[in-house]
Amino acid sequence: MIIRKHDDVRSVDWGNGTSRRFLTASDGLGYTVTDTVVRAGTKSRLEYRRHLEACYCIGGSGEVVDTAGDSHPITPGTLYALDKHDAHWLIASPHEDLRLVCVFTPALRGDEVHNIDAPDFSQY
Repeated sequence: MIIRKHDDVRSVDWGNGTSRRFLTASDGLGYTVTDTVVRAGTKSRLEYRRHLEACYCIGGSGEVVDTAGDSHPITPGTLYALDKHDAHWLIASPHEDLRLVCVFTPALRGDEVHNIDAPDFSQY
């Protein structure tokens, strides 16, 4: 059994926010669970070519925009899943941070960060 508390897990600055990595590849479960904060007013171009991701909003607001330009509002109680390695923009509202619980498969190592300034979508 694995028991972890918020203050006991590693916090990673991933580029436009922070991610507390509760479970990683070293735990041997095959998936990662994070508590991720996206800083207010940020826009991140993201793509996971080696991972699938599902995100459940537990606080704040924002939107996820696909490459066709379709925008989907994110508010508490909303889940979005990147089930096809979808490139996307993750945008936090200008007036509050966006807080997400995210699940990645396969599991992350735990030290991954995005290159927000890359000319293409940031990926890992």
